[in-house]
Amino acid sequence: MQLVVARIGRAHGIKGEVTVEVRTDEPELRLGPGAVLATEPAHVGPLAIETGRVHSGRLLLRFEGVRDRTGAEALRNTLLIAEVDPAELPEDPEEFYDHQLMDLDVVLADGTEIGRITEITHLPSQDLFIVERPDGSEVMIPFVEEIVSEIDLEEQRAVITPPPGLIDESEAVLASARDEDGAGNDTADDGKKGDA
Repeated sequence: MQLVVARIGRAHGIKGEVTVEVRTDEPELRLGPGAVLATEPAHVGPLAIETGRVHSGRLLLRFEGVRDRTGAEALRNTLLIAEVDPAELPEDPEEFYDHQLMDLDVVLADGTEIGRITEITHLPSQDLFIVERPDGSEVMIPFVEEIVSEIDLEEQRAVITPPPGLIDESEAVLASARDEDGAGNDTADDGKKGDA
């Protein structure tokens, strides 16, 4: 199974380093020197990581064969993709990969059906479940412990205890309107969850 683990940002300096937007809770495993990653677009890769370091809170990588700023800048916005065994699980039992959470049924503690997870959006402050409701509308559920009280992979469900107003009809309409205005995002972590 292939999982997006990072997106390449701008070039850093003149020796071929790039900034990286990390999309994994295990960067030391997925983005360490020697790792070979597929890319999107595919013609850019595969890319082999030569060196990595943290500078001012950002991960900087240098890839084999990329020696100058021009080469580094040509990689901008490329997605880095790792091959992951679908049976592999995070070490922490309170963490989950995105593929484990996709298509889970979302229910209230009393069993009331809310919908199913169709997308997971990673934001700097928290992750969001994008949940498709039975009527086709969408609602965004913050993936935080206070709201997502249980993830049951065996039963294929996520139990939520939403605050008032989070999943009412007006909120669902607002959430589904995000597609109309062009807003939208891509990869889950409530501080204890993970994507790859």
